[in-house]
Amino acid sequence: MRILLSDHFNYKKLLRFTLPSMITLVFTSIYGVVDGFFVSNYVGKTPFTAVNFIMPFLMMLGCVGFMFGTGGGALIAMTLGQGKEEKARSLFSLIVYVSGILGIVLAVLGLILLRPLATLLGAEGQLLEDSLTYGRIILLAIPAYILQYEFQCLFATAEKSTLGLYVTIAAGCTNIVLDALFVAVLRWGLPGAAAATALSQLVGGVIPLIYFARPNNSLLRLGRTRFGGRALVKVCTNGSSELLNNISMSLVNMLYNLQLLKYIGEDGVAAYGVLMYVSLVFQAVFIGYSVGTAPIIGYHYGAQNALELKGLLKKSMVLLGAFAAAMFGASYLLARPLSYVFTGYDEGLLTLTVRAFSLFAFSFLFSGYVIFGSSFFTALNNGLVSAVISFLRTMVFQVSAVLIFPLIWKVDGIWLSMVAAEVLALGVTVIFLRVEKKRYGY
Repeated sequence: MRILLSDHFNYKKLLRFTLPSMITLVFTSIYGVVDGFFVSNYVGKTPFTAVNFIMPFLMMLGCVGFMFGTGGGALIAMTLGQGKEEKARSLFSLIVYVSGILGIVLAVLGLILLRPLATLLGAEGQLLEDSLTYGRIILLAIPAYILQYEFQCLFATAEKSTLGLYVTIAAGCTNIVLDALFVAVLRWGLPGAAAATALSQLVGGVIPLIYFARPNNSLLRLGRTRFGGRALVKVCTNGSSELLNNISMSLVNMLYNLQLLKYIGEDGVAAYGVLMYVSLVFQAVFIGYSVGTAPIIGYHYGAQNALELKGLLKKSMVLLGAFAAAMFGASYLLARPLSYVFTGYDEGLLTLTVRAFSLFAFSFLFSGYVIFGSSFFTALNNGLVSAVISFLRTMVFQVSAVLIFPLIWKVDGIWLSMVAAEVLALGVTVIFLRVEKKRYGY
């Protein structure tokens, strides 16, 4: 039975509605890890380090789509809740068209800035050349990458989360099959891994575009629209927290790489790359749940249904607690097997990665609440509070911790810095939830 945004949500229905979004984000993260696996095992340590080194910059560009998807999805859901379906479709079309054009502009700028940025961050020699090889190929697909991120959010708003999952599976299978073909069979090396990822992003971005451009039975469809500067400002402001969070995370990752190059060398960057791969998969559960619940929250906020908002928040806290415990337990149980997949060829690197896991794992106990808290305020169309949470979490707490902790605990301090940042960000999130409670009635 189809679940509607206007429904009353118990635990079962909430999980059924959000599960496709969670699986979608997890699957997206898993197939993103595939490049790392094939490059690490079939091409070598330096190319693997190069992928991890340049990836934050590429993700920073792609996550513009997350801004349009979350910010636009919240505004569209609220508009639907107000009963203005035609206006919602017009907003949807405007958001997709503008983000597509912006993707082309960012791809061109990325190609121009790639070498000076990689050099500025400390890449040289073979590491620099491998970073440029991988980055230039991925940048060609950045417009589709942006649309892929965007549609992952907007499928839930259109009440088509399951279709979004199928598209992601198609893109993921494309990446996995082509990685195996290009890297393991044809031995195309790093360019082959990059080409596989770029082609999978085209699948993830273009298929939804075709679906929404044709007649369909969802709440949304691409069509004629009018330029609305105020609406775009609202979308960008509201989604700025998600963009800020992803840009900040990319900048923080670059800072981590710099610290690790300083304290350990290339092995540190490789170990951190493994952590980020696994973290992306685990965090995708929290992000997917937040993406799945956002249109529900936005709809009931637009319909002024405070009782349903209160129930959604309470149930989400319980579910996030269960997810956090599961992620923490899994990270401990799977630390060595997952590390071995990427670094089993180097005993020293394997030992370093497993040690990093044992400390980094504690961050999963807190991060889910922070991710949801930021998304919750985005869904309420309060981009300012959401942005403050994201900014403090990354650019203040994580940056401060990764600069200070290594002075006290050396390399262990780098892994522990993420845990400390999540604890502090959780405290800020709780404060905002309490302060804004009376205003929204949850």
